Amino acid sequence: MADGTVRDRRSGWDTHGQWEYRVLRIPPTTSGGDARRLLTDEAEYGRWELARLRLYAGGERRVWLRRKIIRVRSTLGDPLD
Repeated sequence: MADGTVRDRRSGWDTHGQWEYRVLRIPPTTSGGDARRLLTDEAEYGRWELARLRLYAGGERRVWLRRKIIRVRSTLGDPLD
């Protein structure tokens, strides 16, 4: 991303049960307001919710976002007669 935020590709799109997870690494140079704005946009437009936030000694933030996996059943099967 342009502001230096890094998406962790290794576990960025893991699925566990009924949840889909995404991990964001926010560098220490990102202000609190910018980080809040980023997370608000992810929640509002991507339907992600905050699962965990961890602040490391160097100032890096690692954020785990999650959202429900929506499973759609096909309605194109054989009609019941």
